[in-house]
Amino acid sequence: MMTGLTRQELYDRIRSSTRDEVILEEMKRLGFWARSTGAPSLSETLIRKESELRRELNKLMEEKARYRNKEKILNDLRKKRMMDAKAKRAETKQRNEEKRREKAAAWAAEKERSVVYLGEDVSAGLNKTFSDITRLSAAGLPILHDGVGLAAAMGITLGKLRFLSYNRKVEEVSHYKRFYLPKKSGGRRLISAPMPQLKAAQYWVLQNILYKIPGSQSAHGFIPGRSIVTNAQQHVGKDVVINIDLRDFFPTIVYKRVKGMFCKLGYSEQIATILALLCTEPERDQVMLDGKEYHVANTNRHLPQGAPCSPAITNIICYRLDKRFEGLAKKFNYTYTRYADDMTFSTSGETAGKAGQLLWAVKKVVKEEGFTIHPDKLKVMRKGDKKEVTGIVVNEKMSLDRTTLRKFRALLHQVSVSGFAGKKWGNGNIVSSMEGYINYVQMVKPETGKQLKDKFRLLLNRKDIKADLPEAPKEVLPDTSLPDQNNDKPWWDVV
Repeated sequence: MMTGLTRQELYDRIRSSTRDEVILEEMKRLGFWARSTGAPSLSETLIRKESELRRELNKLMEEKARYRNKEKILNDLRKKRMMDAKAKRAETKQRNEEKRREKAAAWAAEKERSVVYLGEDVSAGLNKTFSDITRLSAAGLPILHDGVGLAAAMGITLGKLRFLSYNRKVEEVSHYKRFYLPKKSGGRRLISAPMPQLKAAQYWVLQNILYKIPGSQSAHGFIPGRSIVTNAQQHVGKDVVINIDLRDFFPTIVYKRVKGMFCKLGYSEQIATILALLCTEPERDQVMLDGKEYHVANTNRHLPQGAPCSPAITNIICYRLDKRFEGLAKKFNYTYTRYADDMTFSTSGETAGKAGQLLWAVKKVVKEEGFTIHPDKLKVMRKGDKKEVTGIVVNEKMSLDRTTLRKFRALLHQVSVSGFAGKKWGNGNIVSSMEGYINYVQMVKPETGKQLKDKFRLLLNRKDIKADLPEAPKEVLPDTSLPDQNNDKPWWDVV
């Protein structure tokens, strides 16, 4: 036994030379074979030569085996490279996933702290969060710099504010209830009534911002203390009354104009963007796909008719238009007023002959201000004509259209005899339309209106008629909704 060597070490030593050479070396080491100081003996030389040849043979055999398995070696190398690449990809994927999670967490945290994105085409200026404090303070407006402050002022979360103002081309949940009202002149008018959460936000904007901006002296629509009566009073007894109506009034006032208005008030671009998004909305198509309903935008964002903010915004945006028309009216010695998109000029005496010159200048101003006159609704009423301003006759004094009033009294009598069945007033729910007309009469002639209201209430309280009442309308327009824009349709007939 070879001391100091393990069995495996012995096998390795024999494999690297030959068995005889190992035995020879061990016999010399142990003294069984004399160590020659001169030339080795023949047997020793043969053993060493055999060992050397065996080593060379083993080396050649290994080379042969290696070349024989070259394809296997290449496959092994490819597999190794693939495994290394796969491991590297997995490592890179894991690293990227961790980065993605960190980025998503940072984004979520950032969204909780600020407004960084509100949809395509509207988010470019959200990083500008400095409002003009001096201008806002002078106008008595709330000082707000960013969405966080606006949400706190409204009493809602930042997430809720983002949800209400986010600009989506396609949405599953609509913030508006849309329905159509028939026009007396034909066609239909789209009414977009905001849902409760958005309506509450819009009323906040209306009460805290829009109503604090003074309108022009010539504007009478949807301004506290003014009405169709104050509008018509300015034109009573005039020789010439000119009525002008703007075409596509609401669609003309698009998102960019509304945002620009809020910027001019002094608000930062982020606040102006959010407020403009809250107050505008595109028209949408309802599309069914895989059993789900989607609302797809088919126009640009603009002021929706039926939203509480829309009338007040039109008054602010039309301020410069009013001032230019006031200047024209002064130049030609005319009186000018505006109720929503109904503009009226009137005069008496020699200046009545300047109506053509005035209209030429008016058309030029309207075009420069980004609006279009409706050619079918431009009326010039002279002596001998029945002159009407926002539905009120102004020939000698403010009065009602006698034919319409006589028909309404006849309708009250018919309802008292046979109930509401088969009766019609206006284009919508008969009860709401009749109430609207009575309120209109009461504004122009308080005593006549009170008489009609008392009779109508008595009818509604009669048991035989109460049982015959038609179903209430599913949609009720906000109190600040704009009147019908057709001059040939009474403004009160909105349902």
